[in-house]
Amino acid sequence: MHADKKICGLDPDSQYVDLAVEVFSMLADATRVRIILALRENEELSVNRLAEIVDKSPAAVSQHLAKLRLARIVAARQEGTRAFYRLANEHASQMVSDAIFQAEHSLGGVPRHHHPSADAGRKEPA
Repeated sequence: MHADKKICGLDPDSQYVDLAVEVFSMLADATRVRIILALRENEELSVNRLAEIVDKSPAAVSQHLAKLRLARIVAARQEGTRAFYRLANEHASQMVSDAIFQAEHSLGGVPRHHHPSADAGRKEPA
């Protein structure tokens, strides 16, 4: 009945619980969340373009990207001396989206993501 939960680690005693906590701690930074949101909207971005979008220095963004890369949340591609980053998979994007939606709930009332017109502008994860 619940065999599929054990396979993908959704049991409370799963070995993945501690790793999930590490993922949450990696995402517990506003700049990293903004980087993920920017990458969600774009296939691939350079460090300089990401720095412009999140309003941080390229050096600061590079440090955040290095951490996200070690956590396998983003992947990089080199083109000459430039690095381009993309999300490694759709899961980080979905977690950030869900966290934003949960934050909308904390404001009370009917969150924007529950309005029918919100579905038209929402990008589905890849």
